[in-house]
Amino acid sequence: MTYRNQLIPSVLIGAVLAAVFMTPTTAAQNETQEMETHRAAARAAAGDDHLGLLQTVCREPRAIVPAAANTPRPPRVVPPRDEWHAEPAQVFDNLYFVGTKDHGAWAVTTSDGIIVIDALYDYAVESAVVDGLRKLGLDPEDIAYVVVSHGHGDHHGGAKYLQDRFGARIVMGGPDWDLVEGSTRDPIPTRDMVATEEMRLRLGETTVTLYLTPGHTAGTVSTMIEVRDGGRSHLTAAWGGTSLFASTSNEAIEGYIDSAVRFQQLIETTGADVLVANHTSFDRTPEKLDALARRQPGDPHPYVIGTEAVQRYVKVAEECARAELARRTMQ
Repeated sequence: MTYRNQLIPSVLIGAVLAAVFMTPTTAAQNETQEMETHRAAARAAAGDDHLGLLQTVCREPRAIVPAAANTPRPPRVVPPRDEWHAEPAQVFDNLYFVGTKDHGAWAVTTSDGIIVIDALYDYAVESAVVDGLRKLGLDPEDIAYVVVSHGHGDHHGGAKYLQDRFGARIVMGGPDWDLVEGSTRDPIPTRDMVATEEMRLRLGETTVTLYLTPGHTAGTVSTMIEVRDGGRSHLTAAWGGTSLFASTSNEAIEGYIDSAVRFQQLIETTGADVLVANHTSFDRTPEKLDALARRQPGDPHPYVIGTEAVQRYVKVAEECARAELARRTMQ
């Protein structure tokens, strides 16, 4: 037997022994390091701009306890109005905030009607969206479409009201139509339009483009909207679903990551420079609306944060999701 042939078994035995005696500790260290690396990347991407998103998505996901089979969930408790009511506001020439203290809903005005993005809880939609439009001098009878970012009650709950009262067309991702139709707590709209990849809702001179970004739910839809500020054109980006849950599968989290990577690329390609969100803490709507109310001619627009900052917002979501996958391998 040659020296070389004698050496190979020795090397193999050494590798096996290293794997047996060192792998568990080394693997745990690597997994911890990987999780912390992604968390650090998320913190860096957040900067001072996106702390609300960071604190929500990078914390350990909260559990969702499913109801027992065939047991309806109890009716939703309606909180006092002063806990959720927010005043509506014009944000751009053709974009209006009609949400609540916690939830963003947006009205896009065009020469041919209004497109509403998200319909809030059913108890809030009349006051926030309908009365809000009227306070702003707009007519809710002009609502043509309602785009629902995803099928959770705080975003779709008011869709049936807008559909029944104004004949609005409801647009939602296919899997989330299924999710909504199984709801036992929220009014269920009649299944209407199913969102498709890069669906363009063009009304008058304005286009709202829809992108399928599954992860938060299987049918999450993100949007980009053409807006104007005194004749200057901008493009908004809205990431349709944010939080992760203890019940979210690893496969869904991987899909969330893929969606976030692709949406960042779309933001770069399109030059989207405005961030709006369906939760007001994520895009800092309260303080931005205050700044907008004090804005003087020539002042920068508080919602125009630049393409790089909009990308970083979605980067926070991506890195927090990667950290969550690493955390799960440690358990």
